[in-house]
Amino acid sequence: MTSTYQATVTREDGWWMVHVPEIDGLTQARRLADVEQMARELIAVTRDVPVEDVAVNVSIDAVAGIKVRDVLEDVAAERAEAKRLDADASAKTAALARKLVGKGIAQRDVGKILGVSHQRVNQLVQQ
Repeated sequence: MTSTYQATVTREDGWWMVHVPEIDGLTQARRLADVEQMARELIAVTRDVPVEDVAVNVSIDAVAGIKVRDVLEDVAAERAEAKRLDADASAKTAALARKLVGKGIAQRDVGKILGVSHQRVNQLVQQ
Protein backbone atom coordinates (compact mmCIF):
# COMPACT_ATOMS: atom_id res chain seq x y z
CA MET A 1 0.00 0.00 0.00
CA THR A 2 1.42 3.35 -1.06
CA SER A 3 1.53 6.18 1.46
CA THR A 4 1.88 9.80 0.37
CA TYR A 5 3.97 12.29 2.30
CA GLN A 6 4.57 16.02 1.98
CA ALA A 7 8.09 17.38 1.52
CA THR A 8 9.03 21.05 1.75
CA VAL A 9 12.16 22.20 -0.05
CA THR A 10 14.37 25.21 0.54
CA ARG A 11 17.75 26.17 -0.91
CA GLU A 12 20.65 26.60 1.52
CA ASP A 13 24.37 26.88 0.84
CA GLY A 14 24.21 25.16 -2.55
CA TRP A 15 21.99 22.33 -1.31
CA TRP A 16 18.28 21.62 -1.65
CA MET A 17 17.15 20.93 1.91
CA VAL A 18 14.21 18.55 2.08
CA HIS A 19 12.02 18.49 5.18
CA VAL A 20 9.39 15.78 5.67
CA PRO A 21 7.21 16.91 8.59
CA GLU A 22 5.33 13.62 9.03
CA ILE A 23 8.54 11.93 10.12
CA ASP A 24 10.31 15.08 11.31
CA GLY A 25 13.06 14.15 8.85
CA LEU A 26 15.55 16.19 6.91
CA THR A 27 17.71 15.25 3.94
CA GLN A 28 19.44 17.13 1.16
CA ALA A 29 20.10 16.93 -2.55
CA ARG A 30 22.52 18.67 -4.89
CA ARG A 31 20.01 18.87 -7.73
CA LEU A 32 16.32 19.69 -7.56
CA ALA A 33 15.65 16.71 -9.84
CA ASP A 34 16.90 14.42 -7.04
CA VAL A 35 14.72 15.85 -4.27
CA GLU A 36 11.74 13.51 -4.66
CA GLN A 37 13.90 10.37 -4.68
CA MET A 38 15.91 11.54 -1.67
CA ALA A 39 12.71 12.23 0.26
CA ARG A 40 11.28 8.82 -0.69
CA GLU A 41 14.45 7.08 0.46
CA LEU A 42 14.48 9.00 3.75
CA ILE A 43 10.86 8.05 4.43
CA ALA A 44 11.40 4.41 3.45
CA VAL A 45 14.39 4.05 5.78
CA THR A 46 12.64 5.85 8.65
CA ARG A 47 9.38 3.88 8.30
CA ASP A 48 11.12 0.62 7.36
CA VAL A 49 9.04 0.19 4.21
CA PRO A 50 10.00 -0.41 0.58
CA VAL A 51 10.79 2.80 -1.29
CA GLU A 52 8.25 1.72 -3.93
CA ASP A 53 5.51 2.11 -1.28
CA VAL A 54 6.33 5.77 -0.71
CA ALA A 55 4.97 8.71 -2.71
CA VAL A 56 5.95 12.32 -2.09
CA ASN A 57 4.33 15.65 -2.92
CA VAL A 58 7.15 18.18 -3.15
CA SER A 59 6.59 21.89 -2.62
CA ILE A 60 9.33 24.47 -2.93
CA ASP A 61 9.13 26.98 -0.12
CA ALA A 62 12.01 29.42 -0.50
CA VAL A 63 14.98 29.79 -2.82
CA ALA A 64 17.75 32.31 -2.20
CA GLY A 65 15.52 34.31 0.13
CA ILE A 66 12.64 34.38 -2.35
CA LYS A 67 9.36 32.98 -1.04
CA VAL A 68 8.72 30.89 -4.15
CA ARG A 69 5.62 29.16 -2.77
CA ASP A 70 3.85 32.50 -2.16
CA VAL A 71 4.61 33.72 -5.67
CA LEU A 72 3.52 30.42 -7.23
CA GLU A 73 0.24 30.54 -5.30
CA ASP A 74 -0.37 34.09 -6.58
CA VAL A 75 0.44 33.01 -10.13
CA ALA A 76 -1.93 30.04 -9.91
CA ALA A 77 -4.73 32.28 -8.63
CA GLU A 78 -4.11 34.81 -11.40
CA ARG A 79 -4.10 32.07 -14.06
CA ALA A 80 -7.39 30.73 -12.72
CA GLU A 81 -8.85 34.23 -12.83
CA ALA A 82 -7.53 34.75 -16.37
CA LYS A 83 -9.11 31.46 -17.43
CA ARG A 84 -12.44 32.53 -15.91
CA LEU A 85 -12.25 35.94 -17.61
CA ASP A 86 -11.37 34.32 -20.94
CA ALA A 87 -14.39 32.00 -20.66
CA ASP A 88 -16.62 35.00 -19.87
CA ALA A 89 -15.24 36.96 -22.83
CA SER A 90 -15.75 33.99 -25.14
CA ALA A 91 -19.35 33.57 -23.98
CA LYS A 92 -20.06 37.28 -24.50
CA THR A 93 -18.45 37.20 -27.95
CA ALA A 94 -20.58 34.21 -28.98
CA ALA A 95 -23.73 35.87 -27.62
CA LEU A 96 -22.98 39.06 -29.54
CA ALA A 97 -22.28 37.11 -32.73
CA ARG A 98 -25.64 35.32 -32.40
CA LYS A 99 -27.48 38.59 -31.77
CA LEU A 100 -25.89 40.35 -34.75
CA VAL A 101 -26.48 37.44 -37.13
CA GLY A 102 -30.02 37.19 -35.75
CA LYS A 103 -30.57 40.82 -36.80
CA GLY A 104 -29.56 39.94 -40.35
CA ILE A 105 -25.98 41.19 -40.27
CA ALA A 106 -23.77 39.19 -42.66
CA GLN A 107 -21.30 36.86 -40.99
CA ARG A 108 -18.40 38.53 -42.81
CA ASP A 109 -19.48 41.87 -41.33
CA VAL A 110 -19.93 40.33 -37.89
CA GLY A 111 -16.43 38.89 -38.21
CA LYS A 112 -15.08 42.35 -39.00
CA ILE A 113 -16.89 43.78 -35.95
CA LEU A 114 -15.56 41.05 -33.64
CA GLY A 115 -12.08 40.90 -35.16
CA VAL A 116 -12.43 37.23 -36.16
CA SER A 117 -12.91 35.36 -39.42
CA HIS A 118 -16.35 34.77 -40.84
CA GLN A 119 -15.68 31.05 -40.34
CA ARG A 120 -15.18 31.70 -36.63
CA VAL A 121 -18.44 33.67 -36.57
CA ASN A 122 -20.18 30.64 -38.03
CA GLN A 123 -18.70 28.48 -35.25
CA LEU A 124 -19.78 30.98 -32.60
CA VAL A 125 -23.32 31.13 -33.96
CA GLN A 126 -23.53 27.31 -33.97
CA GLN A 127 -22.50 27.04 -30.29
